[in-house]
Amino acid sequence: MAYEAEVPVNWVEELGTAIANEEVLPDGTSERGGYPVVRKPMRQWMLKITAYAERLLNDLDELDWPESIKDMQRNWIGKSTGANVTFKVKGTDKEFTVFTTRPDTLFGATFTVLAPEHELVDAITSTEQAEAVAEYKHQASLKSDLARTDLAKEKTGVWTGAYAINPVNGKEIPIWIADYVLSSYGTGAVMAVPAHDQRDWEFAKQFDLPIVEVLEGGNVAEAAYTEDGLHVNSDFLDGLNKEDAIAKIVAWLEENDCGQEKVTYRLRDWLFSRQRYWGEPIPIIHWEDGTSTAVPESELPLVLPVTKDIRPSGTGESPLANLTDWLEVTREDGVKGRRETNTMPQWAGSSWYYLRYIDPHNTEKLADEDLLKQWLPVDIYVGGAEHAVLHLLYARFWHKFLYDLGVVPTKEPFQKLFNQGMILGTSYRDHRGALVATDKVEKRDGSFFHVETGEELEQAPAKMSKSLKNVVNPDDVVEQYGADTLRVYEMFMGPLDASIAWSEEGLEGSRKFLDRVYRLITSKEIVAENNGALDKVYNETVKSVTEQIESMKFNTAIAQLMVFVNAANKEDKLYVDYAKGFVQLIAPFAPHLAEELWQTVAATGESISYVAWPTWDESKLVEDEIEIVVQIKGKVRAKLMVAKDLSREELQEIALADEKVKAEIDGKEIVKVIAVPNKLVNIVVK
Repeated sequence: MAYEAEVPVNWVEELGTAIANEEVLPDGTSERGGYPVVRKPMRQWMLKITAYAERLLNDLDELDWPESIKDMQRNWIGKSTGANVTFKVKGTDKEFTVFTTRPDTLFGATFTVLAPEHELVDAITSTEQAEAVAEYKHQASLKSDLARTDLAKEKTGVWTGAYAINPVNGKEIPIWIADYVLSSYGTGAVMAVPAHDQRDWEFAKQFDLPIVEVLEGGNVAEAAYTEDGLHVNSDFLDGLNKEDAIAKIVAWLEENDCGQEKVTYRLRDWLFSRQRYWGEPIPIIHWEDGTSTAVPESELPLVLPVTKDIRPSGTGESPLANLTDWLEVTREDGVKGRRETNTMPQWAGSSWYYLRYIDPHNTEKLADEDLLKQWLPVDIYVGGAEHAVLHLLYARFWHKFLYDLGVVPTKEPFQKLFNQGMILGTSYRDHRGALVATDKVEKRDGSFFHVETGEELEQAPAKMSKSLKNVVNPDDVVEQYGADTLRVYEMFMGPLDASIAWSEEGLEGSRKFLDRVYRLITSKEIVAENNGALDKVYNETVKSVTEQIESMKFNTAIAQLMVFVNAANKEDKLYVDYAKGFVQLIAPFAPHLAEELWQTVAATGESISYVAWPTWDESKLVEDEIEIVVQIKGKVRAKLMVAKDLSREELQEIALADEKVKAEIDGKEIVKVIAVPNKLVNIVVK
């Protein structure tokens, strides 16, 4: 599962380390620090996550995750079904393989493109093109994979001077190199069909390469036709649709020994090495006789040596290379060796940490088997969408590997995933849309102005940051308002998955609500007898809060608690069981206040944390009144609240006795009265 390979890595000079593809931002900089990323070949440890690609893909269907997150993982894994096609290089014994999802368009391939790092490039490049190819390769090495594959960037490339032979028609087509082709994806080579691929079309137009239509329906002189159509200019495929043509060309390729059906994945093996101090050391020793062995199990866990010198080594190795006392070892037979200096990425620990929560003090094994069976999978995991193709994918892979080893009893680590929103800070924008730090803003007459330029600014929420000086320190909030106020406000701000701006007014409102709760329980007379006045609202509150907590809708749960407080304050007395139940309901939101109030209403000395959650009485939720409409000559003239399930005669009597109805029919003859229980009364008059 783990192996070493000489691979092109995403090197960050300022960090002194390589980073994974997933840690490179779309602008070609590092996720950590925003530094430039360049490609550099290095010896690296890899984990074979690709061996789990199909399972990682298929098992997404079993998870209760947001569909957007599952789609992000599906796209990152990037399963493609197509064919490998072999192209021979003209005048040589060399050949290369291209993977394509559309082998049926092979008759439209008018050139091929290799990744600048492809192993054949130097061997097939002509003398005349050698200098241009070398320079292009160098420029490509300075770009990240994401920057190279940006669809919006200008198309660049260099002809190698060599030609490939199209296997279906024997035509000679030029071999180019271009940075939009990656050596790490597929075979590092593509066949270009410019008539039916927009990127190939733009490349062909840029370098005046031929465009041959093989699917009817478009105007390929103006743009690539990327829809389906019947095949043309394709010999034995002419007139066929996409599915039939693919099946026929794959059979032809296999019969003529120049290709075969193939499934590929965009997912690459996990680059598992980092050249920094902070990280789990890799327990491998490299011996001077050329062999490598794992650190003996008796010496595990291998821990980092304590040092203050964590500067880069200057050799491309981690700072561990500077610590010779730790680095150098000698076997019993006198053979000398060096410990592996690469360390594991930060994702190593976060891929399995949740398992230790199950049995954190077990010194014999990861966790007890019975406890693992009892607790796994994690019922619900709250985390941001930014982890979709990093932590969440790595943790699934790690867990599946442990499942295969028999260490864990479930195939997946996290059954339900919830993406939380973000609490935004107050910020300001100028006329260009640029954010202005709060210490550069002054308020005058209800408006906001830049203290240096005098420009009026627009108030707008934005992510809290030190540079904008709009960070809210929770310690300050707790000191001024209390921890319970902070908790209640954060959960009452809005839906958990929404990003919402921080508001001091909202914080004040939460504090006032808790003050009302305190007064209700401590000032209201608590009685042992239930007069029934709060039966319905109490049971509605228990049911609603229970269900909303389970649905992670904390704001609506708190809103229902407010409904109960309002209703209870209208009564002279409060039934003791309802007082206890209400205090229990508010405990998850305001635990400190609830604990204090519990001692007031329960007086048992037992913590509220150990008391069973309250239940509701379904019979108390039944509506005993219902609204009916009264129509006169087909028009609604009154709406009445009446007891539920009244008979037709009772409904008619109540409707005719209503003052508003009596005024409407005064002086008129009643022809007919139609009463529909629980719905309406229709009075026909003349």
